[in-house]
Amino acid sequence: MLFIRGVDRDTTSAAAGAIDGIESPIWNGHRWSHTICHFSGENMEHPVEIASNKQFDGFNRRYRYESQTLGCSTTFTIYFPPAAAKKKVPILYYLSGLTCTDENVIQKSGIQRPAAEKGIAIVAPDTSPRGLNIEGEADSWDFGVGAGFYLNATQEKWKNWKMYDYITKELPEVLKANFSELDTSTASITGHSMGGHGALTLYLKNPGMYKSVSAFAPISNPSVVPWGKKAFTGYLGEDKSAWEAYDATCLVKDYKGQTNSEILIDQGDSDPYHNEQLQPENFKKAAEAGGVPVNLRIQCGYDHSYYFVSTFVPDHVSHHAKALQS
Repeated sequence: MLFIRGVDRDTTSAAAGAIDGIESPIWNGHRWSHTICHFSGENMEHPVEIASNKQFDGFNRRYRYESQTLGCSTTFTIYFPPAAAKKKVPILYYLSGLTCTDENVIQKSGIQRPAAEKGIAIVAPDTSPRGLNIEGEADSWDFGVGAGFYLNATQEKWKNWKMYDYITKELPEVLKANFSELDTSTASITGHSMGGHGALTLYLKNPGMYKSVSAFAPISNPSVVPWGKKAFTGYLGEDKSAWEAYDATCLVKDYKGQTNSEILIDQGDSDPYHNEQLQPENFKKAAEAGGVPVNLRIQCGYDHSYYFVSTFVPDHVSHHAKALQS
């Protein structure tokens, strides 16, 4: 693991395996085993398990497959709670931040304990395409590889950076086709930093897709902060009107979806990025103007790290459990 300017960077990699068909997991009393079956939909590659670890009587399982949307091999990790051995369980998507992979939250947050207690599966995707060898894709840690910003890029060079479509369309279909333990129709979403931005925007742009949303130190108003300006210019071009479609503070002003579940945001007051890069207060103000309930909790002494995330992750899982199990 490397730590760059306080942002958690994960350089873990795993070997890819041959992919011939869907691997449908079956509980045999001790672990999920897999049998190959064939998907009747589009010509889509299907996930192969590349890692497994038992935790709190459930399992972290990591998968790799060839994504049509991203045009490359990608990974995701699922935490199956022990309840998944007996019934379908709801999903909480966790979107990670700059430089991260699907493994950061699994290895560092402790999210598995409350997820096991509440009977919720955690689905953690990667943060960008990888291995495409686009010129400049790894020149900086806040753009390109590890920095997909959960949008659909419109600039030709970055045409594979379609994390929005991947998270909202392809990944749910892959989960539905391959994992009978998951109730893919009952899902919520959360995330950290760039992933908090992703969670908020995906929720606001897709009313009804997610039962609830929360965020840890999200990039709340990316159109006006350095990280967001850099990403949006590179992926979307100079037209700032296009940026608003991926800016939670802009989106919440006109949100017409459900308001029965408040938006939960935690923000540390010792986070070095709070004022320059995150600005959750802008989001709260816009949400209040639009009649959308937001619980913004400023946490004394906490920074931007997974020490912060792990402290409040039980609260977030409980927040989502109320919506998922109501």
